[in-house]
Amino acid sequence: MSEREIILETRALEKRFGGVRAIAGVDFRLARGELRCLIGPNGAGKSTFFKMLTAQLRPSAGQIVFDGHDITRAQAHRISRHGIGIKNQVPDVYDGITVHENLWLAARYRHGPRAAQAKIDEILSRLELVAIADTIVGELAHGQRQWVEFGMVTVLEPQVILLDEPTAGMTIEETNRTAALIKEVNQTTTIVVVEHDMQFIRQIARTVTVFHQGKILAEDTMENIQRNQTVRDVYLGKSGGA
Repeated sequence: MSEREIILETRALEKRFGGVRAIAGVDFRLARGELRCLIGPNGAGKSTFFKMLTAQLRPSAGQIVFDGHDITRAQAHRISRHGIGIKNQVPDVYDGITVHENLWLAARYRHGPRAAQAKIDEILSRLELVAIADTIVGELAHGQRQWVEFGMVTVLEPQVILLDEPTAGMTIEETNRTAALIKEVNQTTTIVVVEHDMQFIRQIARTVTVFHQGKILAEDTMENIQRNQTVRDVYLGKSGGA
């Protein structure tokens, strides 16, 4: 992987809580255009790592570099302006207004009125939300609300989208559709997914990074990760198989 292909990188990244090293010197590199999945057992450090990438937690040591810029100490709004879109596990949407209005509020953050409407139309079609565009978001099912927030992130045209457990609470049908939507958006956008649902990971994974005890235990294709006996011992075997 050449330097010019790297869009997001951490260098010796650490997070300490008192005497506990939740993240212990992680070197992570993400290439432009990738769809990367981060997995690991509970307490492995993946959520802490995600929160540092999204400025929800400050690193204790190390660096985070995005598209050539050091964003280690950047505020969350600065990270957004650099071109990183974030979707947390709990949908951050406006329940009292329509799907279209939610997308409009997001789009106007980056685009003028005419460009915003064109982008909204594109996202409504791309994420198959046209049929519910005029529906009040608070009336939608859980999965639909997740897709609306995914649309709100996507309409900003970020270079990288970070997704934290995007299928939490979803039905099997909703999970399958979310996998298809993520793969569709990945055609133009680099994506990182933090997940524990292995059935979902199998649907979307290209490269998988496995966290264990605050470190990267393994990084490989999903096929090879499933064959890795060390990974099976610490994670896959405990969660029901490979």
